[in-house]
Amino acid sequence: MKNLFLSIVAVFTVSSCTTLSNVSKIGSKQVSIANTQWTLAETVKGKTPTLIIENNKLSGNAGCNNYFGTLMLDTTAGNFSASGIGATKMACENMETENNFLSMLQEANKYVVSGNTLELYKNNLLLMKLNKL
Repeated sequence: MKNLFLSIVAVFTVSSCTTLSNVSKIGSKQVSIANTQWTLAETVKGKTPTLIIENNKLSGNAGCNNYFGTLMLDTTAGNFSASGIGATKMACENMETENNFLSMLQEANKYVVSGNTLELYKNNLLLMKLNKL
């Protein structure tokens, strides 16, 4: 019984440490994501949203419309701030994906890079994951 209890505690301890590993990276120094291209990691109906970062600008396709805006990055604290986002105005079948993507992009204030994955956060809340193209 004692061994079973210790095994369960060990499993929870290890799983909680792996879950918190990226959370502990929020607000810490990150690699630069300037001049990179990303695609949404989640499978969505229709065209998958993309994020292109060039200098202090961002652009891409939000699932239907092309978008553009300004991006402020601070690699020393992993700060991410998108502003002035505009987009073309085509109407598509599934606008929910696009609206959610653009909304989360504007809400993001932190980023974490782990290998070929970019995670955007609002404080400690994970908003989206993107894969490097």
